[in-house]
Amino acid sequence: MRPHPLAVYESALDGAAVVAVGSAGAVALAVARWSDEPDDVDHLMLARCEAPVLDVGCGPGRLVGALNARGVPALGIDVSPRAVEQTRRRGAMALRRAVEQPVPAEGRWGTVLLADGNIGIGGDPAALLRRCRLLVGPRGLVLVETDADPDADDTEPLTLRSADGHVSRPMPWARVGARAMAVLAPTCGFIVLEQWQLKARTVMALRAVERS
Repeated sequence: MRPHPLAVYESALDGAAVVAVGSAGAVALAVARWSDEPDDVDHLMLARCEAPVLDVGCGPGRLVGALNARGVPALGIDVSPRAVEQTRRRGAMALRRAVEQPVPAEGRWGTVLLADGNIGIGGDPAALLRRCRLLVGPRGLVLVETDADPDADDTEPLTLRSADGHVSRPMPWARVGARAMAVLAPTCGFIVLEQWQLKARTVMALRAVERS
């Protein structure tokens, strides 16, 4: 039986070489970057965060840890127990939680982070953005790191493949480029406030539109 994607992902967090195979081909999981200190792109995102901050799919917790170091209240959520454990080792707060499940302070978050392509979580970007709209305050912010390909717009599942040959069951995922995000955001209760690109990474700031 093929392993659950979470098991293969957690092996990557423990240092195994793992690639994600999907519509973009085979791409190595950037665990070293996720586990390192924030880079220049991360610092741009962090500087734009409005407290308090919810990091969805926080992974090893580099962003939550950096926010806490800045004195910004932040919470990470992730479905991986290993990721939550690694985040807590940084002295940051994290919960094992899927974004679809109840989250503390729903409707009161200043910012939701969807870094490292996490707009792909669940394979339905529109549903994820609408969920984020419920999580943030009336004028809350969502910072979305979009796909490197600005024209990407697909929901092909991923499989995770480890160096020892284990291939996971398919997991729902999506790739959304900046052009597709500019079209999608207004249908989910947001306006595009800002977009920037640095080191082949693109981030868009979405501002929630107050409901009439």
